[in-house]
Parts: sequence; C-alpha cells; structure tokens
Amino acid sequence: MLILPTILFVFGIWLLQQQAELPDIHLAWWLLLAIPARWLPPQSIWIRITRRGLLLASALACGFFYASWMAQQRLADELPPAWQGRDITLTGVIAEMPRQHERGAGFVFDVENIVTPDAHVPRHILLSIYLDGKSPPLEPHAGERWQFTVRLKQPHGTSNPHQFDFEAWALERDLRAVGYVHNKGDNRRITAQVHAFGYHIEQLREAIRTRFQNTLGDAPYAGVLSALAIGDQGSISASQWQIFTRTGVNHLMSISGLHITLLAGFAFALTYHLWRRSEKLTLHLPARKAAALIGFAVALTYALLAGYGIPAQRTIYMLACVVLALWSSRNIAPAQTLAAALLLVSLFDPWAVLSAGFWLSFAAVALIFYLTANRIGVTHWLVEYTRVQWAMSIGLIPLLLALFQQLSVVSPAANAIAIPLVSFIVVPLTLLSVLLPLEWPLLLAHQGMALCMALLEWLNSLPVATWTQHAPPAWSFVIGMFGVSWILLPRGFPGRWLGLLMLLPMFMSAPQLPAPGMLRLIIFDVGQGLSVAAQTREHALLYDAGPDYSGDADSGNRILVPALRGLGISQLDSMILTHDDIDHIGGAASVLQAIPTGTLYSTLANDHDLLKMGRDQRRCNDGQNWEWNGVYFEMLHPSAENHTQEKRRDNDLSCVLRISIGRHHVLLGSDIERSTEKRLLDKHADKLPATLLIVPHHGSKSSSSEAFVHATYPRYAVFTVGYRNRFQHPHPETLERYRAVGSTLLRSDTDGAIIIEMDAQNFSVESHRKHHARYWQKER
Repeated sequence: MLILPTILFVFGIWLLQQQAELPDIHLAWWLLLAIPARWLPPQSIWIRITRRGLLLASALACGFFYASWMAQQRLADELPPAWQGRDITLTGVIAEMPRQHERGAGFVFDVENIVTPDAHVPRHILLSIYLDGKSPPLEPHAGERWQFTVRLKQPHGTSNPHQFDFEAWALERDLRAVGYVHNKGDNRRITAQVHAFGYHIEQLREAIRTRFQNTLGDAPYAGVLSALAIGDQGSISASQWQIFTRTGVNHLMSISGLHITLLAGFAFALTYHLWRRSEKLTLHLPARKAAALIGFAVALTYALLAGYGIPAQRTIYMLACVVLALWSSRNIAPAQTLAAALLLVSLFDPWAVLSAGFWLSFAAVALIFYLTANRIGVTHWLVEYTRVQWAMSIGLIPLLLALFQQLSVVSPAANAIAIPLVSFIVVPLTLLSVLLPLEWPLLLAHQGMALCMALLEWLNSLPVATWTQHAPPAWSFVIGMFGVSWILLPRGFPGRWLGLLMLLPMFMSAPQLPAPGMLRLIIFDVGQGLSVAAQTREHALLYDAGPDYSGDADSGNRILVPALRGLGISQLDSMILTHDDIDHIGGAASVLQAIPTGTLYSTLANDHDLLKMGRDQRRCNDGQNWEWNGVYFEMLHPSAENHTQEKRRDNDLSCVLRISIGRHHVLLGSDIERSTEKRLLDKHADKLPATLLIVPHHGSKSSSSEAFVHATYPRYAVFTVGYRNRFQHPHPETLERYRAVGSTLLRSDTDGAIIIEMDAQNFSVESHRKHHARYWQKER
C-alpha cells in the first residue's frame, strides 16, 4: 500500500471540494503523460526524483478529477427550477426510518414513478410531513411504497461564516430536492413492504426504535440508547448533545469505531474459543480464520444497523484489511491499514472530506497508531490506556479548535469515566436487548446511562469545563499539528516541550479587530428573519437574533453563536431585541446562554421570558445614543409615547437604529411599517439618508413607502429574506422602488451573510455566498 499517494489522492479530492466551479473533465487526459514515467530507467537520482514527483502529482490530480467526475454525475440529477413549489404527484419508497419532530416527521424518499405529466424529480429526495390539526396524520414507515403529492425546491441552506453547509450535506447524501407532502393531495400507502436489502435494514432499525420507545417511554436517556443501538442520533436532545460536547464524550454517544471493534473482538474471541474445541471444524478451517470471519460479519451487521456512518465505514474497511491479511497469511502495517480505509471511504464518498467526523475519526486512529505502533517494550494495559487518553486530549487540539473553536478541559476525566461505563456496560446491555426479547437489559442500560450522565453533568457544571475561542488561522493549524506530533514522540526525544510552543499561535493569533473609527457589520443569513452584529475596536452589539426553527434548533445555536465565536466576538456589550416577533427573537435565548451579554434593549413586555434571564434591561427609546471607538449609535424609534399606546402593533414598536461614521450611515429598520416610516419622516428626516439600509419588514408591501425610499436614498438596500419564503418577500413593487432610486439590491437568500466594513472614508461590502462560492451552490 502506497501511503503517500493515498494521502495526496485524498488531498486532491478535498481540493476539488473547495472550488467554485467544476473543472473541464477533459483536462484529466493530460494524466496519461505521466504513465511513461513509471518505466523511466532509474539511472540517476534526478530521474528517480522526477519519476517520484510525477507519480505523486498524478495521485493528487487523480483525486481531483475523480471527485470532479463524481460531482458531475450527481449534479446532473436535479429538480428543474420551473417545477419548484408546484404540486407533483409521485410514487416511491420510504428509504429510511422517519425521524419524528414536534411538527411532524421527515424522511428520505426514493422516487420510482412520477404521475404528474412532464414533471422531472430527482431519484432521491428529502420530504417532511407537517401536522395541520385538520387532516388525519399520515404514518409512513421504512420500506413502504406510497403515493404523495409534494411541493419541492432545490436544496438551499443559509450561508454564514463558520456554519454547517446544508447544501453540501444534501449533495453528499444524494438528496437533490427537498420539500413537503401536501396534506390536501392524493396521499396513500400502496404497498406495506418493498423487498430490498437496504429497506429491510431500515425496517429493522425502525422496529428496534419502536421497541425502545415502548419499553422506556419518556425516560430521559431513551434517545441515547437508541443512538448507541441503531445510530439514531436525532433522538438525542440538544441539551444532552451540549453536555456531551462540553465534556468531550460526544464520540461515544453514537456508533463509534471503538464500539464496533469491541463487539468484533468479543465475537472473534468467542468464536475462536468454541471453534478450536472441535477437531472436525479446525481441520476444515483454522480457528483463527473462522473467528476473523465471524468477527467481521458481526461488525458489519452492527455497522449497517447503525446507519453506516463515516466512523463505521472506516472501522469496517480497516477490519476488512486485517481479515484479508490473516486469510492470506500476510502482515500489514497499521499505517497501511488506515491508508486503505482512507482510500476506500474517499472513493465511495468523495464528499466525506467535508465532514468533521471524517477528520476526527481518522485523526484519532492515526494518533493511536502513532503512539503505540513500533514502540519497544510491553506496558501494563492501564498505563497504555492512560497514555492513549493523554494522546487524544493533546493530539486533537488543533482539529477541535479549527472545526469547533472549542475544547473540553474536563475531557480526560470525562472519558476516563465514560469510556468503560458506556463501552463495557451500557452498550453491551443495549445490544443484548436488541438481540433478545428482554426488557431488563435495556432498563439496566438506562440506569447505567443515568449514572454516567450524573457524572458528566457534574463535570459540565464546573466553571472551567470548556475553552471557547476564535477560529485559528490556517497557518497556525499547520504549526499546531507539527507541535502535537512533536509532543507525542517517544520518551527520550529531546525538547518535546517545544511542541507546546507550537500550539500557542492557535490560541494567540486572534482575528484582526476593526481599527479605531471603523465598524464591521455582519448581516447574517438566518432565513426569514433578521440578525445583525456590529463590531468596533473594543465593543460588539447584536441587533435581533433571528428565528426559531423547530424544537431545539434556532438561529442562535445553529448560526449566531458559532459565527460570533469564530469571528472572535467572545462577549456582547449590548443586544437589541427590536420587537416580539419569533423571526427576530427566536435565537436570543441560545445567544444569551452561550455568550456573556451586557445591556439588553427591547420593546418586549415586562413579563417576557427573555427579560427573566438576568441582564441589565432598558427599553428602546428615541434619543438614546452612545459612542464606541469613534462609531456613533443612535436610536430613532420608538418614542416614549409609542410604548404607552393601547392599540399598537408589535411591528410599529420596532427599535430603529442608526450607526454613523463621518459621512457614512447605516439604518436598521427592523419591521417598521408605513405609519412608523411617516413618524421618522416627520421627526428625523435629516437622519434618514443612508449608505446602507436594511429594508424594513423584509421588503413587504406594507413598508418602504415612496417617500421613505426617497428620504433614505440608500446606496445599498439589503433584503433579509428566506429562500422561497411563504410570504413571498420581497414584494416586486418594493424592489422596483429601490431599484428606481439607483440602489444596489442585496438579498440574504442569494448573497448569504453580508459583511460590511466602513470608516469615515471607505465603505466595502462582501457577499459571503459569492466570496466563498462552491460548485454545488446554484445561482438563484
């Protein structure tokens, strides 16, 4: 196995995934020129270097063009724009067990036949069923054939710094359209069971989940046991995931390579012990080979039952290499085994390199091999276990900071407790309940999980449980990787402490702050809602906090907190919640819990839950103003009289903020409507001209009157809207008014987050979606 060519092949795949456009696949024919280099006579060192260099470059190029070819095949199957949002009747099979949520259920659907004439629908789509309280609820199950009337759209996610890329996720899973089942359509079950291997696996997974739910009911850790048994990570609540992440044990709460390997090892040991006692069986097939085969079969079964994620794939491919080596009576170095698994995962799934799990999974195993392989002497198992835990705690620091901007300080202690408890007690009991129709193993497993959670919650409550910071620059990550490699060298190597110095740049190289008299403004892409961060040299403010999506998911924990941390904003001096609409305050609780916040300005009712979170509270009032590092902030609305009006709309109470530096002004209008615009024209006409205007009420027809548009006369007009939102914002007439005054129109659904930097002389605007474009993102 050629390790370096494999690494370069995977690097070529990763490089392709960073491209804004796919290359011309015909350029791959140039790779044929490297073939003769294989047979160049090694007459001199320069010829050998040239030959080696060409072969390595070819490996990188092969990865690049292979990923490009795979991407072209997948992108070819798409939903035509003309069929977005239209009723389409189709038949197909529920491909995965549906995932329940508070508003209904979601599932992957394999399309078999399109009933609607002339419609084209991709083969695999992601559907949701929503409860409307009127129609009888549909109850689809894995492996059933259904007819649905659906409304679809192309995959589209929000685009912000340091955010999960939904469109890449959908592409990796070959989900080329997303949508929902129309409750008034012709929806019916056609066949109760479709016979195919993959569907049978999903039916079995769903049956296990149902049995767990029936046995455990509303037990707090039923979702964790379901995740450990069948990889159903969606059953784990967000609050539990937060504890697992903060204590560094989240890798245990899914089907990890450790669990699969332990189960395979147990099956190997048991088979070997029984097989060798039979002379007939041993003469027919050596016990070691039989045990390896049975162990691999058990591991593969468990991995398939768990959904066959990346950690499971990596483990299966590595075990396959070990079994093949044993059957062929050959020795394979650990590094070659890992390289083979890396190559196979990348070949079958070129988009795996975009997931954090890919890098963490392979890095963790590489660290174990780096620490234990080819070392002289035998150490006690407890010493070896302690060394491995130390290596994981140190060795994964660069990756964790780069991917999540967060480290668990209590991770060594948490893993020392959780690994034996979960891996040797909870998981075996859970799997025993899967294999046998017994309830008591599952109940005991839940008790074991409860004990583990009690310890983890205590560790999580410690004030120093986690370290959070900015996203480190790429160059500091490379130096950090060298640093951990140096620290983990065998004892006796000189100056291992120097590796600690190589880690320091990751912690100390903070993002560049705005200069005095300069403002950095980030208008986040939160879908149909609004959230804006304003940062000066020494201060930061958050204006609104975007929408609540569903259940535990909101714009605060999904978008704002990761983005603010990644950008180096570790605390907020102020938060302004403009009015009591869920698309403006839905993420506020998550932000307030995660990021220290000073003053809270709002127009919320005195008994509102957000005002009970213990912050310094002030009402937004016309005339409030302050200055931060040469940047001037002024509140223009509402007035004190607006607060006391008996008949008032929440939209007309919206806090209107003006930010100024010299001749440049930004006006944030929230959801004000025409009556408030008239008040601003009467009271603050001289303060309305704006270099950039966040268009009121997302560009609705009820805002942006002709007089207001001419008074603001913005150079840039920003519409914060969701992709194909149900309100059909922005309204065409509103767009035309701003276009008529010469404004440059920006939209969060097409531009993503919009990042502005301004001072007294300069004003720059950057579209995150366009500046960080990827080939899977379509022009809207």
